[in-house]
Amino acid sequence: MLRLHDWGLIRAAGADARSFLQGQLTQDVLHLPPGQARLAGYCSPKGRLLASFVVWPQADDQLLLACSADLLPAVLKRLSMYVLRAQCKLSDASAELVLWGAVGPTAVQALGDSTISAWQLAKADGDQTVLRLPDALVDGLPVPRCLVCAPLTAVAPVGPVLDPAAWLALEARSGVPRIVAATQEQFVPQMINLEFVGGVDFQKGCYPGQEVVARSQYRGTLKRRAFAVAADAEMQPAQEIFHSADPDQPAGMVVLAGSLGQGRFDGLAELKLQALGSGSLHLGSAQGPVLHPQDLPYPVPLESV
Repeated sequence: MLRLHDWGLIRAAGADARSFLQGQLTQDVLHLPPGQARLAGYCSPKGRLLASFVVWPQADDQLLLACSADLLPAVLKRLSMYVLRAQCKLSDASAELVLWGAVGPTAVQALGDSTISAWQLAKADGDQTVLRLPDALVDGLPVPRCLVCAPLTAVAPVGPVLDPAAWLALEARSGVPRIVAATQEQFVPQMINLEFVGGVDFQKGCYPGQEVVARSQYRGTLKRRAFAVAADAEMQPAQEIFHSADPDQPAGMVVLAGSLGQGRFDGLAELKLQALGSGSLHLGSAQGPVLHPQDLPYPVPLESV
């Protein structure tokens, strides 16, 4: 178990909470049923991700949106500017509710049922919720993960303490991207596989940046994707990646990164598809540490779409 200090929570409450968010996010939250969560992106008008959220209903007229704590204040302020006359109140719920991450056997115990699918709520008792996240893939084996959302005053969940760097590494190895302050406005959703993990609904109505996102999907303009990488050196979000054959131009960027210990560093990296053939990938510069591609829990096409 690990208390996720780098995650925060936004509460959207009111009769128009769902319809307001429906017009802002890449995901269909208007029809989000009880007992389920969804991944969603929040884009600029240019289609670049300002934030990514895990969204779930707390009550009939309330939704919770979990995101990176370092970008929460700015994103909350920006979203609030567009509420206007809608009956929707947006607030920072991080002072009332906390998020815990659980992995491995501790996650299975918290879920109570290991057969529950990703993005389902295993338990929802008052303000306490247990949410199944997609598994991470480590050495070819799936590692269960879940989020536990509980009141600040609640007793801490029981379980061995997890290193924060290990949680970040497992986030990366799950292939589920999370935007942090350092990577705001760096990526169109498909560049980091957001649609592969259920974060984009191409059938829903309009939202900021939808035209750019749709064009990337249907007009064959996408030439970048996210891949798992490993290195023998520490990685940081927004760190540039270079290809040995083109040392002057970045070939990608680190999205998320962490460490499973013993000198093992894992990351999720956005990369040019053309950089995945011959040659090698390096962190920071063409002379930097070598990055080794790793498997994700889902297939990633190696051709432009």
